[in-house]
Amino acid sequence: MGGLRESRRGPLKSAVPSNLVSPVRRCSRTACGRPAVATLTYVYADSTAVLGPLATYAEPHCYDLCAEHSERLTAPRGWEVVRLAVDTGPARPSSDDLEALANAVREAARPQERAAGAQGGPGGREADPREVARRGHLRVLRSPEP
Repeated sequence: MGGLRESRRGPLKSAVPSNLVSPVRRCSRTACGRPAVATLTYVYADSTAVLGPLATYAEPHCYDLCAEHSERLTAPRGWEVVRLAVDTGPARPSSDDLEALANAVREAARPQERAAGAQGGPGGREADPREVARRGHLRVLRSPEP
């Protein structure tokens, strides 16, 4: 079929060809196609409009705005606008994120027998007094005493 369907009036084409759909979230304002950089949420109980960084997921009750529309945002009379810091640059992982990811990959890639033998002690593993539970390669540790 190749994207065509038959109807009584003839073949129908999809309204939006699949090769033109972009995974980038766009501004919610009508006729604005710029990429979104901020998310607007209304808190009706407090008569407040909150403009913050782009939300992780598109929500039906939130509005994504481009840089221009987020700068020009005004609220209805009697409402307050709260502007949270918006980073317009691309998000980059911190060195802590990269280090934690590298450590997790190293530990997950280690064969279980060698990892257990490296711990030492009876049964191939030395018990850590701070360890409360274990799930796979992740451990839950007790908070240190003050």
